[in-house]
Amino acid sequence: MTNNVVIVGAGHGGVSLCAALRNLGFDGNITLLSEEGDLPYHRPPLSKGFIVNDSGDADARLLLEPQAFYQDKRIDLRLNTRVSAVHPQSRSVQLADGSLLPYDHLVLATGARARTLTLPGSELDNILVLRTQAQARALRERLAHSQAVVIVGGGFIGLEVAATARKRGLQVTVLEGAARLMERSVSPSVSAHVAERFRAQGIGLELGSSVQAFEGDNGRVSAVLSATGRHPADLVLVGAGALPNSELAEAAGIACTNGILVDPQMRTSVPQVYAIGDCVNFESRYAGNTRLRLESIQNANDQARLVARLICGEQAHYDAVPWFWSDQGEIKLQMVGLAYGRTHCVTRGDPSQGRFSVFHYRDQQLIAVDSVNQPMEHILARKLLAAGISPDTSQAANTVFELKSLL
Repeated sequence: MTNNVVIVGAGHGGVSLCAALRNLGFDGNITLLSEEGDLPYHRPPLSKGFIVNDSGDADARLLLEPQAFYQDKRIDLRLNTRVSAVHPQSRSVQLADGSLLPYDHLVLATGARARTLTLPGSELDNILVLRTQAQARALRERLAHSQAVVIVGGGFIGLEVAATARKRGLQVTVLEGAARLMERSVSPSVSAHVAERFRAQGIGLELGSSVQAFEGDNGRVSAVLSATGRHPADLVLVGAGALPNSELAEAAGIACTNGILVDPQMRTSVPQVYAIGDCVNFESRYAGNTRLRLESIQNANDQARLVARLICGEQAHYDAVPWFWSDQGEIKLQMVGLAYGRTHCVTRGDPSQGRFSVFHYRDQQLIAVDSVNQPMEHILARKLLAAGISPDTSQAANTVFELKSLL
């Protein structure tokens, strides 16, 4: 067993890897490097409760692990530490202060960053993105002094913030360039259900509305100009997706295409260097054996546990069922599988009652399930996909039929 494991990135994947290594009995040195100044934290609350909770314990509630965890597990956590280069030949990473840190195994868990827009007026104040705790603090401060919020992008982050801001009583408008909300993530019927509920709450939705420019007053945003008109705003959140942080890997000569390319064991093109989480481009049988990049806590955690096993001498490969969730006010969305190559789908339950699931099929094979306020069906769907079991469409659509009888 090797002695030095260096992990670049202290998000969900990086911290999970630390815990998994110690749980497997790894007794070597673990160094966890983070560019941020905060202890590693949960990201999902950043777009929901955290941005309206200014109580003293808001930060503490976000922690993935308390400070004592890193001390007890003998993890050398270094905050405010930027890696400037990876040197594969000498098996070392160079820090921003010029010092070198040797490794036997290097794990890149560098994550992703929020995509920004380069448009006329995009430099104006009060145009924000949301990815980090520091960005969430800025958003929380600005929300407290805003009245009209425009969200650019109808994906998970944008809709979560929209629901939170509206619950606070703010005027909220969502501008989405595609024909429907969450177009790449959920079925058309789920998109339509969310749109209907949002409009019923007084949230403005403009679909097919590409942003063209931002207007300002005294250096601060005052409106968003889109294909559907002019939308007054004293605060804008851009939720236009994310870009993988792969520049460090690229500079080290590691193969990258829309993220860091890895094999089924999360190994990069450079020996002794792994990559996990949002920065990774990997092949998945759940995507029809094509490559993809998933921004998912489940994905990061499962890949971390796999790499821990490999470092400890076990043999395994990555084959976890992908699943996701998004809490948008009173709407709880849970998705499992990937609807790549979907040929048809069926609905189980009554959308008008706000509780239903959509089963996606590729011919006769179940490939994904979207659930709205149906947590038990989501759990069953995860088990079905993991076992490779496909209920026929009549069984899936029949709410009387017990899906668990197939397991």
